[in-house]
Amino acid sequence: MSSLSSKPQPDSAGAVRLRCPGRAAALFAGWQESIVFACLEGRMGAVYADREADPAAAAALLGDFCFFAGLPSEELARTALARRAKILAPRDREWETLLGRVCGPRAVRAERYAIRREPDVFDRERLRRAVLSLPAGYAVLPIGEDLFGRCLSLPWGRDLVSQYRDAADYVRNGLGFAVLYEGQIVAGASSYASWSGGIEIEIDTHADFRRRGLAYACGAALILACLDRGLYPSWDAANLPSVALAEKLGYHRGEPYPVFLLG
Repeated sequence: MSSLSSKPQPDSAGAVRLRCPGRAAALFAGWQESIVFACLEGRMGAVYADREADPAAAAALLGDFCFFAGLPSEELARTALARRAKILAPRDREWETLLGRVCGPRAVRAERYAIRREPDVFDRERLRRAVLSLPAGYAVLPIGEDLFGRCLSLPWGRDLVSQYRDAADYVRNGLGFAVLYEGQIVAGASSYASWSGGIEIEIDTHADFRRRGLAYACGAALILACLDRGLYPSWDAANLPSVALAEKLGYHRGEPYPVFLLG
């Protein structure tokens, strides 16, 4: 939340949390990440910068993720560490070098997989069949206030809703579906982040219920709901199985990009 003071407030690591996050938009130009969009709109997360006016370096931080752009800044890197970000995404090689130095052995360099943003790629009939492919005994239900609280209590599934302030915020701004079996939530597809033009998809399945087509069915339900609302369902894959699921739902793989993972 913004301070009541007329002056921008420095973060404990020396960076400034922007009162007007959109001031950093030019630094992130061309980076098609829903988490970045949500931060720049001021809907979720926060944008930190080297200074309030005309920033030269910025970091968009939401939940586990932090995206860095502009001139490399050790202060911004340390701000992300202080805020306990777990996935650090550098915009370029200079940022990658700096993050590697600042994080040291505590971070593991890895790759995530961008998924192409193609608004007209989805086959609605195929997605409807995917929803109907759910095995007998399972049901897909929209996540409302009751299921919000239940998702939040799941060690494996809290990220389906964890970036929203409360159930009312989720119902107002989020979107998602849960798969229930014998009254228990066993999988879900939901918005990790949301902005005016779309969402970032989060899919989680209980370890005992994987490889049953649950993620496929509830992912299809979420994509259809987005299309009905004029929202783009962004997908960013942490691994190749996530890429394979995205492709099964109609997406196409983009280029891998480097990240640093913090335990």
